Amino acid sequence: MPAIEFLADRREGGNTITTVLRKRFQLPWSRVKKLIEGGHVRVAGFACTDASLRVRYKNRVWVREGTLELKHAPKPVGKPKTTPKPAVAKTKPVKAAAGQQLAVVIVHTDAAVVVVDKPAGLTTVRHEVEAEEFGRGRRFLPATLLDHLPALIDEPGAKLFSVHRIDRDTSGLVVFARTPAAARHLTKQFREHTVDRKYLALVRGEPTDARIESTLLKDRGDGRRGSGTDPDGKSAVTTVTVLERFAGFGLVECRLETGRTHQVRVHLGEAGTPLCGETVYDRPLKGKPKPDGSAATRPMLHAARLGFVHPESGEAVAWDSRPPGDFSEVWARLRQAAKASPPPAARQPD
Repeated sequence: MPAIEFLADRREGGNTITTVLRKRFQLPWSRVKKLIEGGHVRVAGFACTDASLRVRYKNRVWVREGTLELKHAPKPVGKPKTTPKPAVAKTKPVKAAAGQQLAVVIVHTDAAVVVVDKPAGLTTVRHEVEAEEFGRGRRFLPATLLDHLPALIDEPGAKLFSVHRIDRDTSGLVVFARTPAAARHLTKQFREHTVDRKYLALVRGEPTDARIESTLLKDRGDGRRGSGTDPDGKSAVTTVTVLERFAGFGLVECRLETGRTHQVRVHLGEAGTPLCGETVYDRPLKGKPKPDGSAATRPMLHAARLGFVHPESGEAVAWDSRPPGDFSEVWARLRQAAKASPPPAARQPD
């Protein structure tokens, strides 16, 4: 059986991990105790070997693959109304800035949502401040993904609703709502941080597994976003898992417990492992940029997984996306360079 992951709900918050697993999966106490003591359970990104550990609301709980055979499936929340019909992914070209052609993949469509695999170089949606600043002149700005989307789903003039966004130079999965009700439903999930989001990132430096928690500010003191202690800041939590190491670089997986603007870029940069191709969050406050020998032409960040509760069916749905060509090329180049590098010379005795 594959690994099991879930976010602790409000009723589970404050209970011990033993109680949460027993009630959710209808397991005997002895079985849960063995799972925990055997190191098969992680809570909020960290291994859990304490059966009395109390789980916080929205903590991510993970149970190792092959260790839990369920006799009774957990009961679904609510009664499904409709089931999203599977759709065949369609790739459609759009024009970006300077006449550049980009490929947008329509991953899934139904009556409530549209899931899109966005290419790097295309803005998700125009920021309200920018729209107000340009006023009528906004029509001269490059079209966003939201602007292109009605034509891409063969419904020109249709109104769609943005419920989240990823950076212009970040590739990967984005969902749009097709009705006001679906928009409210999805917005609530994003606001409560129950959406399943995983990013893949190529970084420079020596990454380590970590749960990064900080208060993010719009201006840390040099015009850049960053962590601080201002009470007006917003809490941000990112769990980083190292997937592969190279010579001075690495491939990491980032799971978001919150969804703040530039959260992954800021947290990785402040950890001393900025993204390959990063030119904003690649330096300490008033410090110099960290050297980048990756030759990446954009920040190497990809939204690889997106999962949420479907607004109409009440069922958990999720999609995965492979990194695009430029990401894969940098990845392969770093891996090849690491293989070609000679091992460090052994230290000679004094």
